[in-house]
Amino acid sequence: MNNAVYPLAAFLASAALGSIPGSLHARETSSVDRPADKVEASGETVAPDTDQPAGPFIDYNAKLLLTNAVSAIDGASGGGISNWATIAGRAETRGAGVQAHATAVLLPDYRWHSFGAAVGIANRVELSYARQNFDTQDVGTALGIGQGYMLNQDVFGVKVRLLGDVVYGNPIVPQIAIGAQYKRSLDGAIAAAVGAADDDGVDFTLSATKLVLAHSLLVNGTARLTKANQNGLLGFGSAADNSYSLQFEGALAYQFSRRFVVGTEVRTKPDNLGLGEDDWFDVFAAYAPTDNVTLTAAYADLGSIATFEDQRGAFLQAQVAF
Repeated sequence: MNNAVYPLAAFLASAALGSIPGSLHARETSSVDRPADKVEASGETVAPDTDQPAGPFIDYNAKLLLTNAVSAIDGASGGGISNWATIAGRAETRGAGVQAHATAVLLPDYRWHSFGAAVGIANRVELSYARQNFDTQDVGTALGIGQGYMLNQDVFGVKVRLLGDVVYGNPIVPQIAIGAQYKRSLDGAIAAAVGAADDDGVDFTLSATKLVLAHSLLVNGTARLTKANQNGLLGFGSAADNSYSLQFEGALAYQFSRRFVVGTEVRTKPDNLGLGEDDWFDVFAAYAPTDNVTLTAAYADLGSIATFEDQRGAFLQAQVAF
């Protein structure tokens, strides 16, 4: 991996440690015992008065439902295919939260399975992990790597909220977060065979997310610096071009109720290997049957994967969060 990324990674680690409050037990009211949030005439969403003592652990489950988001395929909190500025877990600033997920993407020629977990600390720092498993099924034989060959990848992430709040404050000022994801393909020989320069790499993200409660509308935009081929499953960069490229991820969602949201996402991707790698798109619905469980289903269009076109199918995820 290019040594130039390490100063940036070190900066993110330093920012993460420096941004955690000295005490995670600050006096702040949770959603369990606080009055309802209100929207002033100016449109600004105001958090209730926080002059109450901290309560038991369950009181840390303070975020509004669904505002911890679901889990992206990279393991970070966000949409199914895009990274958001949200922080994992249901805890606000005086606690630590956690969420875990299992995801399946059912495509005509492939199967994607992933699982992972993310920890949110003081609604400021997020640490995440995901294991991605990509089943090539019959395509494995056509590609000469064997029937049902499984490509595997580990993704370790860190995200730091820099400013703003997803819900509260001025409705035109979003929550902004910076992040990094270290990705390590476990199939370096395959990555090298298709022309990848490396079997590991680091993505850097800058995200802005806002839920405008007055209109039940969530908007997200993310800039990603990456070298990843098919999200890293086919390695990083190529012999011809091993430089970073700037990609975009966006999401727009409407919250029909506190438990149900429908939206759409897009994620652009580089074509370093010249295999016709396409951008990704989905239309999703997420439902929270309980305060701690979120179920997500989506129609996902992943385009061409390793020269096999029209990879469209179902994205399914179950997530538990505390």
